[in-house]
Parts: sequence; C-alpha cells; structure tokens
Amino acid sequence: MGGRDRMSHPDPARPDPATLGRHDSWHGVRAVVAGFGVSGYAAADNLLFLGADVTALDETPTDAKVEQAELLQSLGARIRIEEGATATLPDDVDVLVTSPGWRPSAPLLAQATARGIPVWGEVELAWRLRDPAHAAPWLAVTGTNGKTTTVQMLHSILEAAGLRSAAVGNVGRPIVEAVMDPEPHDVFAVELSSFQLHYTHSMAAESAVVLNLAEDHLDWYDGDWLGGEPGMSRYAADKARIYAGVERACVYNLADPALEEMVREADVVEGARAIGFTLGMPGVGSLGVVEDLLVDRAFIEERATSAAELCSVDDLASPAPHFVANALAAAALARAHGVSQQAVREGLRAFRPDGHRIALVADRDGIAWVDDSKATNPHAAMSSLLAYDSVVWVAGGLAKGARFDELVLAVRERLRGVVLLGRDREVVAEALSRHAPDVPVIDTGEGETGAPMERVVDAAAGLARPGDTVLLAPGCASMDMFANYGARGDAFAAAVRRHLEP
Repeated sequence: MGGRDRMSHPDPARPDPATLGRHDSWHGVRAVVAGFGVSGYAAADNLLFLGADVTALDETPTDAKVEQAELLQSLGARIRIEEGATATLPDDVDVLVTSPGWRPSAPLLAQATARGIPVWGEVELAWRLRDPAHAAPWLAVTGTNGKTTTVQMLHSILEAAGLRSAAVGNVGRPIVEAVMDPEPHDVFAVELSSFQLHYTHSMAAESAVVLNLAEDHLDWYDGDWLGGEPGMSRYAADKARIYAGVERACVYNLADPALEEMVREADVVEGARAIGFTLGMPGVGSLGVVEDLLVDRAFIEERATSAAELCSVDDLASPAPHFVANALAAAALARAHGVSQQAVREGLRAFRPDGHRIALVADRDGIAWVDDSKATNPHAAMSSLLAYDSVVWVAGGLAKGARFDELVLAVRERLRGVVLLGRDREVVAEALSRHAPDVPVIDTGEGETGAPMERVVDAAAGLARPGDTVLLAPGCASMDMFANYGARGDAFAAAVRRHLEP
C-alpha cells in the first residue's frame, strides 16, 4: 500500500482488537493471518500499517506469495510459507484473520476456537476499519450463482449515477484495501461468498440481496464442525447472514420461498423494506418484467397503480433469464440507494459481462458454440441451459458433492446430446441415465492424455444439428483438469476455432 507512512507506537499495552478501529493504535495486538493469498496479503499489510504485530502462515509457496512476503517481512511481519506452517497456532495470539476458503476444522482455526481467540475474515476486518467520517455504505450481494455479474452491473449503475463506487469483496480489490483507501468512496458494491459470510459477524449492509440458493460447496460444509447439522442448512444459514442489520432493503428472488423466509427471519433496522424481484409481472413493492421492459414498482410514489420503466431486455448484453434476473437485483439495490431510473438504464446498457459467461465463441452452419465455463455448479448450468431451446451440453469436472437430478429433469427436453469430461462425469451420467435415458451421451474421459477439449468439440460437432447450441456449462469446478474455469473456457474456445478452420 504505497504512499502511506507506517504507524509506530511505543505503548506496550495489549488492547482488545474487538474495540479497535482505523484511527486507534493497534500496537501490541498480536494478529495471525491464515492464508497468504490476495485477501490474506491485504489483511496482513493493513494490520501492519495500523501497528499490529503480524504473523502470516501458508502452506503453498508461489512466486507471487514469496515476493509479497519479502516486502512485508521488510516492514516487520513474520511470514512462513512452507509445508507444515499452518499445523500449529502460535502461543500468544489476540486475533486470527482467515482467508475465506479455510474450513473451521483447519488446525489453525480449530485451535483458535478452542482457545477462545476471535476468528475474523478479511471482510470482518474491513468492516471494523471503515472510516467513521467517510463510512461509505455497502450494497451487498450473495447467492449460489450470478454474484459477480450482479455486483459488476451494480457498479456500472452506480458509476452512471456519478458516484465513486468500487466492486469489491469476492471480486475486484480486496475490500480491506478499498476501505483503507485514503480517497474515500461514496458506496461499495460488495460480492460475498458463503465462506466470507461465515467469518463475518458485525457487518450491516445498507441493502443486500440473496440472488438464489442451490446446492454448492457441500464438500466444504461436510464435517464434524457442523455438529451434525446438514451441510445445505449451514450453507443457507451463512448466506442469510448478509441480511443481518440491513438498513434500507432486503432484496430477494420471489421465485424462491426459502429466500423470502430468510428475509422474514432477518434482524434488520426498523423501517428496512423487503423488495422482491421476478421475471414476471411485479406486484407492489417489487421489480419485474412487463413484456420486454424491466420495471420498478417498489421505489416510486405511484407504485400502487403504475410501474417505472428502467430499461428494455434489448438494452442488456444477454436476454438469458438468469441475466435479466441479475439486472433486476442490481437495479433494486441501486434504487434503494436512491439512484435514478436514467442511471439504472445507462449503467445496464453499458455493462458487458466478463469472459466465460454465456460468451458466443462462434456461429457457423446454423450451430452456435457458447462458452459458459463459469457455470461451476448445477444451478448455474441449469440457468444457462434454460436459455436455449436445443442444446448439446458439455458437462463434468469436480462436482463438489452436488447432484444433477433436478437439473436433468428440468432440461431433458432441450438436450440434443451430452458430452462428458472430468473426474466426476459419472455423477452427471447417472442422473442422465435415470431421467433422460434416450439422450445420447458421449464420455470423453478425464483427459489424462491428448487434448481433452479437442475430443469434446469433435464429439459435440458429431451430435449437433443446425439450430442447436453447443454449450459448455459444466455444472462442475474445473481444477481436476484445468487451472481454473477461465482456462477451461479458453481451451474450449480454442478447440472450437480449430475445428471450424477451413
């Protein structure tokens, strides 16, 4: 964090970190940072800046981590990045700041809990370090799918309104870094995963949304640390944390009664409103779609008798139902913040999604090839598949404990055929066998040898007919065969282009 002088405090007292903010001395506070990725580095850097005694621990040295470690070590941090570094929590610790992917059963976290040491995520640290004089409100987004797209849409709308906004959290800059920026922001669009919410205790967003809820990360939530509670129940409870303390609006998808129940049970500031969104005609107090228009019946005075036009479906980068739903959620948060209809329209018109999200790779001989590699769980894959009438579906990878029966039941009439790859492809194959036995399935294996996407594309081309969409929407994570979902999408796109070369 360049351009700032490091604080130096001679007072040897050990204050309670729970009582401290950005303008207090953290001198004497002994902080351990678990994990030295992007958020871990940001937490360690800012704790050092505040004067804390910092130890950061990680098991996997990379060039980037080693380079960052050398910088922070020169500023007084103790950093160990090596095998075995996270086995034992140091003796003298006041607070543990964990990276979001770490399970509570990890040795450092379990030891901290047993010793009564507070465990914070980077988001919790950031909330505590807001500047009271310029405490920019947080508009918070979570859900199983669509979080990044919705936050980026929201950021685009806020900028169109002339506000100094930042997309932070699980996307963009680490939020603790953004909060500590010497140049104050007007508002933050905050993406929060269930992992981040699990380690967040005191955050109170101005407004928040849970976009949807479906099975995901059940491997993370499977373990003794749950005390016997079902993983899906704990996952949903972590998502529901986003509504705690909301000041203005709890936004939710009207299609999911479980989300309405979350809102109903939330402990919010008196006067906070429940605002639904729907792909159908909205009732009073909701946003929705009338013919081809996105409309607002929640934030206008005449909502009992009329609706305000926000934009048309044609203004959006995609007419896919889940994309329209994301736009409605972003618009609801922005409108709750006081943003005008015009800014919502301009922001949504200007927004274009990142790569690997329903991205058209090629359209040749009546067959469209679409990369939605970001669809890393069954719910995301279902949303993508429902946007097309006739599909050759490319699926498989790391299922993370998810099941595919509901997905196959919902989309089987749309499937021309299915091409499978990856370690857990058999999980998808079994659901297809149970619920869509007549759909042709080609298993291309795990890809131990050769170019897996070449085999996938060749197989898909053999199944596809004019009018079909070949859709990479794997419903699974990518790390069994690829570095990340982006690398998987790139490999698919490259294989498609090679296949279509004259």
